[in-house]
Parts: sequence; C-alpha cells; structure tokens
Amino acid sequence: MKLGLVVDLDTCVGCHACAVACKEWNAAAPVAGGAPDYAPQGETPGGVWFNRVRHFEYTADAASGHLNLSKTINVPMSCMHCEQADCVTVCPTGASYKRAEDGIVLIDPERCMGCNYCAWACPYGARELDEEAGVMRKCTLCVDRIYDEALPPAERKPACVLACPAHARHFGDFDDPGSVVSRLTAERGGGGLMDDLGYRPVNRYLPPRAPAEVDTSAQRARAPSLKARLGALVNRIVEL
Repeated sequence: MKLGLVVDLDTCVGCHACAVACKEWNAAAPVAGGAPDYAPQGETPGGVWFNRVRHFEYTADAASGHLNLSKTINVPMSCMHCEQADCVTVCPTGASYKRAEDGIVLIDPERCMGCNYCAWACPYGARELDEEAGVMRKCTLCVDRIYDEALPPAERKPACVLACPAHARHFGDFDDPGSVVSRLTAERGGGGLMDDLGYRPVNRYLPPRAPAEVDTSAQRARAPSLKARLGALVNRIVEL
C-alpha cells in the first residue's frame, strides 16, 4: 500500500482552507505532536504549518498557442512522503522513519533532537521546527484519522481533503490502479513535484487544463459595429 494525495492545480483556488484545516486538526493531534502558534496576537506572529500554499503567475509563451493566457497557479505543498526520503536517511537519531505498511513518513518526537538535518534535506520545505518543544513537525497524512474506525468511512481522509471547497484534493492508495488517485493521475497525466531530483515523491499534481478554444466569429459578425452603435447613441441624444 502506498498512500498519498493528488492535488488538481486546475481547480485549486488558493483559498488556504486545506492549510487551516490541517493546522486545526493537528493542533491537538497526539501523532503530529501539535502545530503551535507563536505570539498570534503580537507584532510578529508565527507558528508551525504542515501545509503551505504557494502562488505563481503563469503566462503562456508563443509556442503554446495561447498568447492571451495568464493565470495564477496555486500550489499547496506539504510532505510528499517520498519513496527515496532523504529526510529519513540523514536523521542521526532514527526519529524520522517511513512506514513499510503504507509508506507514510513520520517523526518520533521522543527521539527527535531538533537538529534540522531533515529540514535541510527536504527540497519541499515540508518540515518545520517546533521552537517550543524543540522537535521537528510535519504532515502525517492525518494517520490518526484515516485508520479511525469510529469515523464513518467517508470521513477517514486527511483533514485537508475534507475541507477543500473546490474538491481539488484527493486521497487514496497509489498501489491500487482502481483508486481515485491512480485513475486521476493516469487520466490527467499527473506528476510529482521536482521529480528530476530523484526523491520519488508519492503525492501527484494534476496540471492545469488548456483553455477551451471558443469560435466567436459568428457572434462578432452579428454584433453591430462600433460606428453603428455610436450612430444610434447620437440619434438618441438628438431625439432627447
């Protein structure tokens, strides 16, 4: 089993609901160890976030054929639960580990000494230091939720997936070709973020769709010309 997320960059609106839901759920989660805030009402508020949304401006080039396309691409980023997880390899105490049963990468806070080696090894900025506890924190894929049999099956998903108003986030088993994440990845040509680095991230991103080509020539032909519209406006003014 290889659990992970699919994020649809075509439908993500950058509302940060996923980030807020993640923080809310993990603030008191025993597995995650908490996501503290620092001076939230102060002049320089801060805190630990497991999921952050980056925003990029995309403008099509001439080769794309869409010269007028300019779009904001919202890219939520959290732990990718990489198959080649260097954050695990560099950990001097063995606090960072990857579970064999589902591929989720976790941190044992009892063994973590907050050295930041794992954060430096992660190219996605997915690990943050809890300055109060002196240990590293990160996304756990809400492991305490997804296996909680007290919850209805429909709610056994990460908090970020349940909170997304645009349904841009999907959760499932990539080892199951019939799962929603496997099907979406195959149908839309999903890929990993910075795949060329060799970390083999499990999470996949679906690329923005090309804009639909709309033929407006018929509408333009039926529409009155600017000269005709101005003439009609002048005539109405004269009549008044």
